[in-house]
Amino acid sequence: MKLDLSMAGDIVASMQAEILAGEKAVTRAMRQAGSDLKQNWRGQITQAGLGRRLANSIRSQIYPKSGESLKAAALVWSNAPQIIGAHDTGPLIRSKDGFWLAIPTPAAGKGTRGKALTPGEWERRRGLRLRFVYRRGGPSLLVADGRLNSRGVGVASRSKTGRGRSTVPIFMLVPQLKLAKRLNLARDAKRAEAAVPGLIVANWFSERV
Repeated sequence: MKLDLSMAGDIVASMQAEILAGEKAVTRAMRQAGSDLKQNWRGQITQAGLGRRLANSIRSQIYPKSGESLKAAALVWSNAPQIIGAHDTGPLIRSKDGFWLAIPTPAAGKGTRGKALTPGEWERRRGLRLRFVYRRGGPSLLVADGRLNSRGVGVASRSKTGRGRSTVPIFMLVPQLKLAKRLNLARDAKRAEAAVPGLIVANWFSERV
């Protein structure tokens, strides 16, 4: 039996076209995988009740930033890694000084840009001294002798007779706090990674059709 082998067309040009198609396929696949993972992480954060602002801290970037490559990669990250990481792992939080963690009650109000106040900051802002109250059956307290305003925030009492004055719990004191795990970012990351080969094949095939 005799076989004849012949080449049709320019093999070099064909190989170059295949490489270009591969570069486009890989780059598009990584862009899609990165975008999908970003949206899935943002969705998790929003559904966990952590707010759209924290969800929008999730960013993605494709590399190379311009052009296409067979080595294209996607990076997904958070601009608030400590907060996201805490909700993703559910760590045990202790005071760095070895004393109490001061947990603000609603009566403490908020600081600048909605941030939680420390006991020292609260005293400076409100002009009141906090008093320690030990409780055997529950968290000890830092309280202020004042009143609650219309927003439920502890403030100084203006009454000269003491009318309306009360002892207002401002902070709860605990030795440690277990933060609930509210996110599972690794789950979505593994799904995104597993989807990459299929995305590459689909995009490569679309280039050849």
